[in-house]
Amino acid sequence: LEVDKVEQTPFTFTKVIVGEIKEVKPHPNAEKLKVAQVFDGTETLQVVCGDPTCSAGTKTAFAQIGATLELDGKPLKIKRSKLRDVESFGMLCSEKELGLSDYDQSIMRLSDAPPPGTDLSELFGDTIIEVSLTPNLGHCMS
Repeated sequence: LEVDKVEQTPFTFTKVIVGEIKEVKPHPNAEKLKVAQVFDGTETLQVVCGDPTCSAGTKTAFAQIGATLELDGKPLKIKRSKLRDVESFGMLCSEKELGLSDYDQSIMRLSDAPPPGTDLSELFGDTIIEVSLTPNLGHCMS
């Protein structure tokens, strides 16, 4: 068979890694928010999260400061921010926020994830191989 093209799947995000939630506390100034301590492979950072199921021990998608996501067709750059007087140093992401699926009910959970700090594009990357149909198609299908 003839291979016409080999390409990597494009992602709509950059600088998103595996993060491990070490501790979760209620937000002092907002009932629906939580304050999580997230280990990124080198240091632990504070992140404000709106997911009520956010819990310690979870490995998830962690968008670092400087990461870019595409939400509703518009680019979003992750910056250091303050949510109700509590600083946040990144974002915990759902599958929809990363463009991996339409599921947005909670942050992404990575059950058998590699160690914190691993680039998420390594986990979900794929290669597309475009193959030409040649006269020996019947032989190739047998």
